[in-house]
Amino acid sequence: MEDEIHLFPIVQATNAIFPDLYLRQTCLFFIEQGAKRVVDVDRKEWLAEEGDLLIFPPDSIVTMENRPKMEVDYRAMGIAYSSKVIGSLFTSSDSVASTAEIQVVRSSDHTPSILVPLLRSTISDAQLPQPIRQHRLLEPLVWLKQIGIQLPLKADVSLLSKVREIIDADLSQSWQASAVADQLAMSESTFRRRMAKEGQNFSKVLLNSRLEYGLNLLQTTSQSVSEIAFECGFKTPSHFSDVFKKRFGITPRHIRINSN
Repeated sequence: MEDEIHLFPIVQATNAIFPDLYLRQTCLFFIEQGAKRVVDVDRKEWLAEEGDLLIFPPDSIVTMENRPKMEVDYRAMGIAYSSKVIGSLFTSSDSVASTAEIQVVRSSDHTPSILVPLLRSTISDAQLPQPIRQHRLLEPLVWLKQIGIQLPLKADVSLLSKVREIIDADLSQSWQASAVADQLAMSESTFRRRMAKEGQNFSKVLLNSRLEYGLNLLQTTSQSVSEIAFECGFKTPSHFSDVFKKRFGITPRHIRINSN
């Protein structure tokens, strides 16, 4: 189950807006410092502040704005769950009353921040037995169910989700549409036609995958920009920086520099 759950602490020094981010899995964001503003493809807007929890259903495409406080970094604890894990706790009958929209659990109503120390200790304790680690990572879902929050089950896996899963597994590889089509057991022409039907373009999906993973590494690790560029499949750090700024309006290194 380890590869079905991903835990990632996020740190960002400066205010920035990230358009059209794709979240393949169900994601929870516990806001620890600062605030997060989110806008979906229908222009509906949410604002989560310190102590709140944001819940994203799978296949979400959103614009995110992370807002640090004056001279204090934006911090959040993120955790992503596969559909298999969600299905192990939330049944189809549970999902009848669920919503496919983004949800906010307010600090004033349920105090979701009580789960953050558990998640942080799970990250920091390298000696933690695997069964205990797995149990701890499931605890946020058990807690959500206990307070009456329902999470939708993902009925059909979109082609975009399948493509992202394949290329996200090794972004350093020089992916070609033909290779991805082979893994999906279809011809390249059929693959491109089906991508177009979903309003997607393979080259753009590949570039966005690399950039979004790069953003994640900038926010969750201390790796250098050069190391991140190569890990994301860019041939040079300068190319990574150029396309990153074109997409997000900020250079990679400025993600970590407080502009206040």
